[in-house]
Amino acid sequence: MTLDRHASDRLIHDPEGGLPRLLEIMARLRDPATGCPWDIEQDFTTIAPYTIEEAYEVADAIEREAWGELRGELGDLLLQTVYHAQMASEAGHFGFAEVIRAISDKMVARHPHVFGDESRDKSAEDQTRDWERMKAAERAGAAARGTLDGIAMGLPALTRAVKLQNRAARVGFDWPSTAEVVDKITEEARELQEARATMTETEIFEEFGDLLFVIANLARHLRIDPEAALRAANAKFTRRFASIESALAHRGKRPEESDLAEMDALWDEAKRLEKAAK
Repeated sequence: MTLDRHASDRLIHDPEGGLPRLLEIMARLRDPATGCPWDIEQDFTTIAPYTIEEAYEVADAIEREAWGELRGELGDLLLQTVYHAQMASEAGHFGFAEVIRAISDKMVARHPHVFGDESRDKSAEDQTRDWERMKAAERAGAAARGTLDGIAMGLPALTRAVKLQNRAARVGFDWPSTAEVVDKITEEARELQEARATMTETEIFEEFGDLLFVIANLARHLRIDPEAALRAANAKFTRRFASIESALAHRGKRPEESDLAEMDALWDEAKRLEKAAK
């Protein structure tokens, strides 16, 4: 239902307006005659990078346990859904209500042990398997597609690698144990090292990608999220390098005025102190 201008203004300025308020704000921002020129110019392609960025900022706030920030980050992420739904409505594809209906129907259908007659006497692992089985049935019910179809191209590369490997593993294309994966990593690393002198840049690029792909497979076999593990490693590197800078500052130095030997020793000290504090 389209509101008249007075009702629209009243809703937009109502702090208790809830989701209808946000939907109305977005509709007004996209109004071709009176909206924001920047918002009017955007399309799905230009907004998609912001959607990805906002999802990462939510994950970052959770990882830092920054609960005050999380509230705002979740709002930013919700805005992305509202933005895409508004553009889809303008193009005649679907509206926000259909987005809500689709996810609600999916949640009910995929939780028969909560909303249906199935027993709740299942472990989380059992429910994960049921979820994957239902997803596979939904894919089979659509037009015939390949095993790896439907895995989003826009996912982070490590996450997509794991999803591709999981999908292939369901049809039996997988190493039987972690040992074979570790052996393959050793083989790929050795080949890359030995052939660097004779490889072209394109070949080195490809071989390095192969090595990362197998490392992602090791993470899968170890039941580790490689993205989370790398984020943790990044945070640890940032923390320890900050300790190096702090120690150098006490010596009246900056990193560029130091050398590798000194900074490496300070790194080891930062590492020792971290472990002692645990």
